[in-house]
Amino acid sequence: MAVEELQSIIMRCQILEEQDFKEEDFGLFQLAGQRCIDEGHIEQLLEIIQNEKNKVIIKNMGWNLVGPVVRCLLWNKDDGKRKYYFLMLDLLVKLCNPKELLLGLLELIEEPSGKQISQIILLLLQPLQTVIQKLHNNKAYSVGLALSTLWSQLSLLPVPYSEEQIQTDDYGLCQCCNALIEFTKPFVEEVINDKENSLEDENEKLKDELLKFCFKSLKCPLLTAQFFEQSKEAGNDPLRCFASEIIGFLSAIGHPFPKMIFNHGRKKRTWDYLEFEEEEDKQLADSMASLAYLVFVQGISIDQLPMVLRTEESVFSKGVDLLENGLLRIEDNGLLHQYLEIKSFLTVPQGLVKVMTLCPIETLRKKSLAMLQLYINKLDSQGKYTLFRCLLNTSNHSGVEAFIIQNIKNQIDVSLKRTHNNKWFTGPQLISLLDLVLFLPEGAETDLLQNSDRIMASLNLLRYLVIKDNEKDNQTGLWTELGKIENNFLKPLHTGLNMSKAHYEAEIKNSQENSQEVQKSKDLCSVTVGGEEIPNMPPEMQLKVLHSALFTFDLIESVLARVEELIEIKTKSTPEENIGIK
Repeated sequence: MAVEELQSIIMRCQILEEQDFKEEDFGLFQLAGQRCIDEGHIEQLLEIIQNEKNKVIIKNMGWNLVGPVVRCLLWNKDDGKRKYYFLMLDLLVKLCNPKELLLGLLELIEEPSGKQISQIILLLLQPLQTVIQKLHNNKAYSVGLALSTLWSQLSLLPVPYSEEQIQTDDYGLCQCCNALIEFTKPFVEEVINDKENSLEDENEKLKDELLKFCFKSLKCPLLTAQFFEQSKEAGNDPLRCFASEIIGFLSAIGHPFPKMIFNHGRKKRTWDYLEFEEEEDKQLADSMASLAYLVFVQGISIDQLPMVLRTEESVFSKGVDLLENGLLRIEDNGLLHQYLEIKSFLTVPQGLVKVMTLCPIETLRKKSLAMLQLYINKLDSQGKYTLFRCLLNTSNHSGVEAFIIQNIKNQIDVSLKRTHNNKWFTGPQLISLLDLVLFLPEGAETDLLQNSDRIMASLNLLRYLVIKDNEKDNQTGLWTELGKIENNFLKPLHTGLNMSKAHYEAEIKNSQENSQEVQKSKDLCSVTVGGEEIPNMPPEMQLKVLHSALFTFDLIESVLARVEELIEIKTKSTPEENIGIK
């Protein structure tokens, strides 16, 4: 009955010109075709679609059958007629109006939720690619619309966070990422091949759409994706492969990541003409952060870096490896201090500090830190003392200074446990070294936030000295110099903390008062701290930064209070009472 009904509609339409088809004809065709599919008359329906006489009708009306066919493929996975459904889908994609098909396919992709999202995407990516390639007008718009729809659906899928989840891929995100790369490749190749084409404007538009898609992919799923060392070595991490392909696309369309990273943050970026939507523009910072992480931390496509940077990285890496090889041949404490009189022996640790603080490659930074510690371990006591003084005076980096102060504490501990004290880390020599540690460079005006690592390390060292060295013994010389330490370090630190906390509390209050105004204007806000303006960011991020600073000040204040409490106990108690303090 359904087949006869469909044939009747077709016979009536065969005598009409294409422009004379009515909306009623489309509706009747769709209903009759749907019934044919529901009743299982697939082979007869295929014959009707393949009939050359029906070519014009199928071109204009056939796209209405795509939805029912796709649903049969999704829901009837064990149906023996699946091969006919696939054949029918291929025919409809080949014969129907590509413009109508494009909209129909995208509507189907937008329908599902949960695990069904990946199923329909994997099913329709190839037909969707074929349809878009048949469109000659406004192809860039069609590519952009398709990629945006696909990304919107994929962004709803949970990103796997363990190797097991990546392997099982329950929601199909990893499979979709691989398939999406294959879907996008022909359009990237089209941009590359059409660089000298007369349709320059259309080519630029296509580049723009591909660039938007790459930015979106860097944000989701790649910003939250986990990358595992074992998967990296085995080369079977689909999300790492996806990241590599996305970075490759950027380079292929004329936006290699070195140029993008180095240009990001300038007042005029090289991709300003994209006219991103407001929300997309706000996400750009996340995308750039994700890109930098993938390249510099994960090492994905790092060979795209300019040769001068790659050369420097290679030289640094080899230099650090060579240094390690040489140091491992020396016994601990076996490198005599006299060697530091040779210029190269002193410039090596200074060079390591530069790599630790300035190199963009995380693995090199960590390796340089380990090598500096190894270098310190190999020096004799006077050599360690000399190096500590040098680096405290030259590093100009709070984190490095904190690292050196921790090493000073370790050497004092070793010295106090020996039968014969080491003169370099007790008495007058130590006091001379402590003068570089237990003070604030600019007194109460010192930027406590910027120097927080150094200050915390200094307080912990002072706390250790108060606990370990009794006033009667005074092996370290601390108790003789206590007045100077209080004036140069503890009192200015109290004043600085009060000033800093008051300033940041005022900024938090101002930020909260202004947040409603900012939200109304949907704008970014700025806060001035320590005479410098924090870069523009959303109000909630500003508040997080300010509260984090207050937390740091509270932490410093807590340790400072404990140090002063210990000093008071030690100076008032008898030697017997001191034994209980640990």
